[in-house]
Amino acid sequence: MIRAFLTILLVAIFAVSCTSKFEKIQKSRDYEYKLQKANEYYDKKQFAKANTLYEELLTIFKGTKSFEGLYYKYAYTFYYDKNYLAASYHFKNFADLFPKSANAEECEYLNCLCLFNMSPDYTLDQTNTIKAIGETQSFLNANPQSKRVKEANKLIDRAREKLEKRDNYSAYLYYKISEYKAAAVAYEQIMRKYPDSPNEEYYQMMIAKASYKYAENSIPEKQEERFLRSMSDCADFITKFPKSRYRSEIEKINALSSQSLKKLAKQ
Repeated sequence: MIRAFLTILLVAIFAVSCTSKFEKIQKSRDYEYKLQKANEYYDKKQFAKANTLYEELLTIFKGTKSFEGLYYKYAYTFYYDKNYLAASYHFKNFADLFPKSANAEECEYLNCLCLFNMSPDYTLDQTNTIKAIGETQSFLNANPQSKRVKEANKLIDRAREKLEKRDNYSAYLYYKISEYKAAAVAYEQIMRKYPDSPNEEYYQMMIAKASYKYAENSIPEKQEERFLRSMSDCADFITKFPKSRYRSEIEKINALSSQSLKKLAKQ
């Protein structure tokens, strides 16, 4: 127990000592020394301390030859601490302040990456995802020869996949709450928005399912027209995907629509 107590005591003394040392650096009026210590903290990956010192030095070094490097590392301290909102702002600002810098293109791209990293789960609002796509496309337009073109295109692809997943989620919610017409329209819109989607077969199947359910739940006067539409959707599916894993399900829907039409004809 004595050994444990001494260990805790030594850790506490060391922590106080480090805090005291950092406070002395903060209070120093030797700004070159302060910048040197900020860079040392940065190199040691103590980004919170580096950030604090850089922030205090921004106005001191603004307009000097040291400002560009200081501001570049300052932006990165936010990035490494996963404060992507602040990092995005400062990376973009760096590129605007130093358009001819060797680091300008990198900061433009990192702004896009930060926006993507702020993109939430697909079930939530996708404003940052849309913004990330826009900023990344602007980056590609401005830097067509960049070594980051491949990475940037992958970023757009991943963001679009998330948007597609969001749209699919919304369409399925319509289906789940029995808003079948809205579900069918939503899936049709997804197919138009993402014509090269690997999920096209699934969307087409859901259109057929929603179409049948919409007909089934319609008033009698509208059912004939809507069951015919359901059968048309089934026929389109089989023509497009003759060997689909969903074929048996589509054939079942088609048969049910056909039976319903026969019953209506007898009434």
